[in-house]
Amino acid sequence: MITTDANLVRKIQVLKQIKPRKDWVILTKSQILDQEPGLIEQISTFLSIPLQYRGPAFVTLVSMAVLIGAFVFAQNTLPGDALYPLKRITERSQAVFVSEEELPRYNLEIANKRLEDLTEIAQTNQVKKLAPALNEFESSVAEAAQNLAKIKEPEKAYVAGKALVKEIQKLEEKKQKIETFGVVVGDAQEVEEALCDFVEREIENLGTLSERQEELLVEAEEYLAEGKCSLAFEKIWLLSYPQE
Repeated sequence: MITTDANLVRKIQVLKQIKPRKDWVILTKSQILDQEPGLIEQISTFLSIPLQYRGPAFVTLVSMAVLIGAFVFAQNTLPGDALYPLKRITERSQAVFVSEEELPRYNLEIANKRLEDLTEIAQTNQVKKLAPALNEFESSVAEAAQNLAKIKEPEKAYVAGKALVKEIQKLEEKKQKIETFGVVVGDAQEVEEALCDFVEREIENLGTLSERQEELLVEAEEYLAEGKCSLAFEKIWLLSYPQE
């Protein structure tokens, strides 16, 4: 059968209308560039599958991919961002695996991260995010104080308090940096008060002391009177655990 020029032209026009599937384009591009498809491109590939071939497994797979992607992106967000609540969920879920005596320290580590967020916010002049970041900082500090107050065993409280003293020092250093941008940040007063309460309880339960322990006790009481609870705690720690 002889193909006329007119028939040939019509066939060429039909062929020009044929387009490759989107998933084939993505995978071919990846092979050419020698790289794996990114998360967004993979999702696009899934979405290009015709509706009639989508089943419960497909919907579940796409939902999981989107959710995982959202959690990953959320880790770089700041208080006030749309995905920030997902970051908080991640932090709170990690707290479940932290022991009782380590939990207050973990809370203050989160507070220190919020100060880092505040520094970035201040440096980039994102004024609307200042209030949410400050609230998150204060919330983490309050949690640390509450969790420290819940510890009743002296030895666990000592472990928790010693770790807190180090985190409080970090807080003070970061606060000074933030305040150079004109942002006033509250301190860890609630944690300090919890430390004071613990020091007072320990002083009441002290027995016979050596001369060195008596000196440490006097120093602890002086710091306690001045409201310097972290320093008072350090003296009580040395008094109770002289090997430290």
